[in-house]
Amino acid sequence: MKNSFPISEAEYQVMKLIWAKAPVSTKEVTEILIKESRWKPKTIQTLLSRLVKKGVIGYEKEGRVFVYTPLIKEEDYVEQESSSFLNKFYDGALNSMVVNFLEQDKLTENDIDELKKILDEGIAKKGK
Repeated sequence: MKNSFPISEAEYQVMKLIWAKAPVSTKEVTEILIKESRWKPKTIQTLLSRLVKKGVIGYEKEGRVFVYTPLIKEEDYVEQESSSFLNKFYDGALNSMVVNFLEQDKLTENDIDELKKILDEGIAKKGK
């Protein structure tokens, strides 16, 4: 992703919904998020408006209904945020993050087994 799109936690919740349901109307977004978050409709509309201004979602007006679609891919955004996190806290080094988690006993045996499996699969792919 070439551009950086700073998205708040609340905006990210809206984005996850739009990525999952797009194209999705204001009414659908509001109904779902009222149940999931207990936000007021006005709050949800404000979040949608912010996301449009940031250029991460677009909309089309169909009659009186606004229908939203993402303008960025979820995978691209997650990659951008992961890279930003690594750079901010670990100077971009994934191994430093893993070592920190190991030293702080933040990884369970299952986590470690899963990491081993992921690494083995990565090694196998590179070997092809």
